[in-house]
Amino acid sequence: MSNRDLVHAYKAGGAIAAYSLVKIGAADGEVLQATAVSDAILGVTTSIAAASGDTVDVAHEGIVDVKTGGVIARGAWVTTDGSGLGVASAPSAGTNNSVIGRALETSASGDIIRVLLSINQIQG
Repeated sequence: MSNRDLVHAYKAGGAIAAYSLVKIGAADGEVLQATAVSDAILGVTTSIAAASGDTVDVAHEGIVDVKTGGVIARGAWVTTDGSGLGVASAPSAGTNNSVIGRALETSASGDIIRVLLSINQIQG
């Protein structure tokens, strides 16, 4: 069955915070909180956190709210930190970073900002 929604439900493979970046999990239909810039990032969770085994909604397209783990300038590419929080992507030369999109607002650590999703990979 096809799902054309911008938000899709998955099984949480571990605890996942609200407004956090998630990656492909160990099993089909499962996601985990993203923890590295090299992760296969799929999208961003909605305002509802999930415990392991719970259903978690993940946005794949559109403009989403992301909790930040550092300063991000408006227009910067956004990737994950070690806790699934959005941070500015700054890959070194020859290194790839998975990114979720561009920040539409400037942030400090702990803010929730709007990000235009464009899930991709960039190279420094």
